[in-house]
Amino acid sequence: MTISTKRICNVGIVGPYLAGKTTLLESLLAVTGAISRKGSVKEGNTIGDSVAEARSRQMSIEISAGTTVVEDVQFTFIDCPGSIEFSQETYNALIGVDAAIVVCEPTIDRVLTLSPLFKFLDDWEIPHLVFINKIDKSNVNFIDLLHSLKQVSSRPLVAHQYPIVEGEKVLGFIDLVTERAYHYHPGSAPDLVPFPNELREAERVARAEMLEELANFDDHLLEELIAEINPDEEEIVRDLRMELGADTIVPVFVGVAELDYGVRPLLAALLREAPEAEVTAKHRGIDRHKGDGAVAQVLKTIYSQQGGKLSVVRMWRGNLTDGSIVNGIRIGGIYRLLGSQQQSLQSASAGEIVALGRLEGIKTGATIGDSEIAELPQAQTLTPVYALAIVPSNRNDEVKLSGALTKLVEEDPSLHWEQHGDTHEVILWGQGEIHLQVAIDRLRRKYNLPMQTHLPQVAYKETIRKPVTSIHGRYKHQSGGHGQFGDVFLDIQPRQRGTGFDFKETIVGGVVPKQYIPGVETGVREFLDRGPLGFPIVDVAVTLTNGSYHSVDSSEQAFKNAARLAMTEGISKCEPTLLEPILAIEVSAPSEFTSKALQLLTGRRAQILGYDAKSGWNGWDVVSAYLPQAEMHSFIVELRSLTMGVGFFTWRYERLQEVPEKLAERVLARSK
Repeated sequence: MTISTKRICNVGIVGPYLAGKTTLLESLLAVTGAISRKGSVKEGNTIGDSVAEARSRQMSIEISAGTTVVEDVQFTFIDCPGSIEFSQETYNALIGVDAAIVVCEPTIDRVLTLSPLFKFLDDWEIPHLVFINKIDKSNVNFIDLLHSLKQVSSRPLVAHQYPIVEGEKVLGFIDLVTERAYHYHPGSAPDLVPFPNELREAERVARAEMLEELANFDDHLLEELIAEINPDEEEIVRDLRMELGADTIVPVFVGVAELDYGVRPLLAALLREAPEAEVTAKHRGIDRHKGDGAVAQVLKTIYSQQGGKLSVVRMWRGNLTDGSIVNGIRIGGIYRLLGSQQQSLQSASAGEIVALGRLEGIKTGATIGDSEIAELPQAQTLTPVYALAIVPSNRNDEVKLSGALTKLVEEDPSLHWEQHGDTHEVILWGQGEIHLQVAIDRLRRKYNLPMQTHLPQVAYKETIRKPVTSIHGRYKHQSGGHGQFGDVFLDIQPRQRGTGFDFKETIVGGVVPKQYIPGVETGVREFLDRGPLGFPIVDVAVTLTNGSYHSVDSSEQAFKNAARLAMTEGISKCEPTLLEPILAIEVSAPSEFTSKALQLLTGRRAQILGYDAKSGWNGWDVVSAYLPQAEMHSFIVELRSLTMGVGFFTWRYERLQEVPEKLAERVLARSK
């Protein structure tokens, strides 16, 4: 497909899971001629969701791009995942678009699921409009639905269309700008029909609300409304274009993507009112005429089984050709994407979204260019909230695992993996159960690394409650020739929580020669790796106070063994106790679910610190608490279940704390 256009516009398609985003992308590409036949999510033959993990689940798990031309505008549509567990993918892509279509269902009960998405779009000042999909399935009044949508958006929503409904059947819509009525027809543009008089009053109210919102930003329009002058169509379209481009209003459209209903009017509105690529670049502070250097930003990293690494980028300024050097790396191919299909290009120009090959070492979010450039802002990386310990099914695959996981994290920065220092497990962190299962499926499919999984162990520790003094440890061994002799007396004391281990000596008179004292400390440290309860010992002070040596048989090794013997005897007398890691957690949820969030926390042994209104989030609260890590594993699953999927939390390690006695007994019984 050769594309020659005057203007470029990149549009993200976003919305909750099951809203119909992939179906809308398919319809947009079909009605513009980019594809000859529409696919179906159920049949697994859509342009979007082309990877096996998406098709097996019938859900988007990564972005899919499709480029098409309408009149003289090159549109690149990016279908983004709707599941909250794949939000990182969506946010990374949205920083590169000029506008977004927020797809939602006509269900008041699900409106709240749009709240985090509206918040991100408004924080980044990304112009967006709403497409109420599946309007034929609506069982609520349109004005009531519009009112509910307004409650979760910080920008005013204005109806651009009003649906025409007869009984339970949606016939078409009224365009509130032109005040013309249209009927839908499958596979073709809507027909102009006589205005339905029974909707005249409802249409007038909806149109008046639209004009009043626009008048808040246009004094001339306000004067016309006060004088009861009906503004002309051109003036209204100009205001819609200006205010949508400035992200001060959100126009609302209706349709049925599966039947192509409303898709052509939606495209027409994008042509008239959506900002172009050059406008977005200026808004982001990138002047396309300043200097000669190219500037681009990586929106997505892809590792294919055959083609190697691809970096999907937004070109902000200048041009790049195949073989250009960016950030010291030679580009190994430029491609335009249509789902999983790739079209080779010789160059990419400002405004385009393309894929660049072989940018090794360049990560998602990175700014690239052919000269020295400043880093552009990136979408914030989400805090991982769900973990599984993973083990290769074939132990011989362990050497390949770290390389595969590194690539997996490059593709999806909301994943994180670690080799835990205490439990020695490989732990994969992500955003939820499905998120991690998709990652594990990819390890198997792309890297031939089938995995076994289990819940991660909690990194329990132990400490002591009481001190002991003059604990004697003597190591004596004779086996012909030189023997082994070490003799020590140790004082063992508990330390304040979090202060760690401390070793010192008060030897006088050389009863333990200085060259043997490091061996004593080594013996103590090695013992602390696993205490009598089976876990590492922390927050302990040990003092070497006395001892004796043999001029021939003593050695550093002998004193190390003597120290271990003394610790073995002494620690058991110090009342060892079990410690568990405590997390400082902040739970964010709509205010109507705050009480449920509090109950969920208290039911998991959390210490509630308080709650308050969440700054910058209208109608949301944030709850602060201390939560035992042992209670964290399925916390995000239950939180989302209680909050319609929108609740989230952040956490950080806070401290170690004693485990309640009865729980400690169960933990120790399991560990044995």
